[in-house]
Amino acid sequence: MKQPKGVFVTGIGTEVGKTVTAALLVRTLKADYWKPVQSGDLNHTDTMKVRKWAGEAAGTFHPERYRLNLPMSPHASAADDGVTIQLQDFELPDTRNFLIVEGAGGLHVPLNDQDCIIDLIQRLGLPVVLVSRHYLGSINHTLLSVEALRHRGISIAGLIFNGDPHPSTESIIEKMTGLQPLFQLGEMQALNDECFERQVQRVGQACKTLLDGL
Repeated sequence: MKQPKGVFVTGIGTEVGKTVTAALLVRTLKADYWKPVQSGDLNHTDTMKVRKWAGEAAGTFHPERYRLNLPMSPHASAADDGVTIQLQDFELPDTRNFLIVEGAGGLHVPLNDQDCIIDLIQRLGLPVVLVSRHYLGSINHTLLSVEALRHRGISIAGLIFNGDPHPSTESIIEKMTGLQPLFQLGEMQALNDECFERQVQRVGQACKTLLDGL
């Protein structure tokens, strides 16, 4: 099977806007979507959210490899379900379309006793889109995430700042990493079709630049 073209969307931590970012990329690029591990909230999964937000332009939504019941770190939720997550169980979906893969939490969220999300990223072999959200400590978390990815030789396809602009935070991250943000995802007043379509119009060129760079 030929390696699909795509990106792995990860974040500097949890609740930083990975799913909104993934939905925007799916909608803008008319891409496929895959969430390898869903931990908790099985009646309102990230796949369901992205399907709703991406709209009719989206490609195929591929089923999760693991669906775990408790809203906890995947290693703990899997243990409670009586299963063990294994890296060899993950293979990229067979698709000719551009593929958006979304992680769980940050890079060092454990999947089992040995492996973390960053190990899954390395196994799948896709470049990363890193989502950073402004909060006290986010500079440290962003720099650590970039350093961890580079230490593993994982390509960073783009950095996205989520939330209202914070120039001093953004400028020091750019200077210390050498990364220019792919785009700034401002606060969305509502997560509805109209708001997502406005964002698509705003970031469409940046997403084309992402595609051209891969």
